[in-house]
Amino acid sequence: MTLDSAQPSDSDQKLKFDWRDLPAVTAHLPGTGGRIRSEIEDFVVTELPSYLPSGAGDHVYAYVEKRGLATMDLVRHLQRQGVPERDVGFAGQKDKYAVARQWLSVHQQYSSQLESLADVEGVEVLELSHHRNKLGLGHLRGNSFELRVREPVSDWQPRAEAIVAHLQTVGLPNYFGPQRFGHFNTNASDAVRLIRGERVQGGRQMHKFYRSALQSHIFNTLLKLRMEGGNYGGIISGDMAQKHETGGTFIVDDPAAESVRAQAMEISAVLPMFGKKVKPSVGLAGEMEAGVLAELQLEWQDFRAAHGARRTSRVKLEDVSLTPAEEGYLVSFTLPKGSYATCLMRELTKVEETPNSPSESVGV
Repeated sequence: MTLDSAQPSDSDQKLKFDWRDLPAVTAHLPGTGGRIRSEIEDFVVTELPSYLPSGAGDHVYAYVEKRGLATMDLVRHLQRQGVPERDVGFAGQKDKYAVARQWLSVHQQYSSQLESLADVEGVEVLELSHHRNKLGLGHLRGNSFELRVREPVSDWQPRAEAIVAHLQTVGLPNYFGPQRFGHFNTNASDAVRLIRGERVQGGRQMHKFYRSALQSHIFNTLLKLRMEGGNYGGIISGDMAQKHETGGTFIVDDPAAESVRAQAMEISAVLPMFGKKVKPSVGLAGEMEAGVLAELQLEWQDFRAAHGARRTSRVKLEDVSLTPAEEGYLVSFTLPKGSYATCLMRELTKVEETPNSPSESVGV
């Protein structure tokens, strides 16, 4: 939050995350209802690494299971043990209110400090190994989830099966979830204040989080406009697209032809996270981007401090399973890195988490 205590402006309200502003792709199908995260054990997330430690090298890796702790809580413990923050490696941040399994790394000179994670309440060190490099942010394929929904409606199973079948046909909207926008839901508006040269609390790392929240807000808005305009499952002029099978991206030359592939879930449009490496699109896609920036009184040049990236608009769901369980049901699935379990659970249950819900970011 900023240092002054002025009341939120209309523009601040526009920058707040609200699920009600973002259409669900299964809005025509009734949800299962129910409660999520009643207990920490109701949300289990396991990191799927890009590679496993080789067993040899100058960096020590620890595979940990944590409960009721954020990834950064573990990083701060290592800092208190004398490990510089820059020397702690992890692939992505995992939920606090969950049973979460992930790898962390330090240089071998800090091996005893890494092993001391076992002394932290709520942490179990499952495995120790070595590797030649520090574990880098984003060094994961995705995350697997097992979530429990308690007290759904009595006919939850046919409802959930219908929703999953539709999502497997059209794809899951790859919205950024509420966790991205901060506990107070002010990260995106604080980024605008930074752009305007105002003084904002937090250091360099927090300011980076604020800017990423603003990029995420613009991404969500673009995806919303595509859904409202009937272009969610299609391709428009100026688009770039990604192949779901290989992850390769390409510039679209023939929107009509590529829309056929998009309808078959072979490809999806990738939308911009503006930065110095990602400039505005051309064609209809560019017009849509310009309209969103104009509404926020921003320009592409305002994002030059960020690297920039493109993010797929849809996630292809292939391995969702639904299992009856005590008090409700279990849903198991995997998502690529950077995608949010809350997006799928919102489609299934039609219950919407807010930035104040007990959750943190999942993956990077």
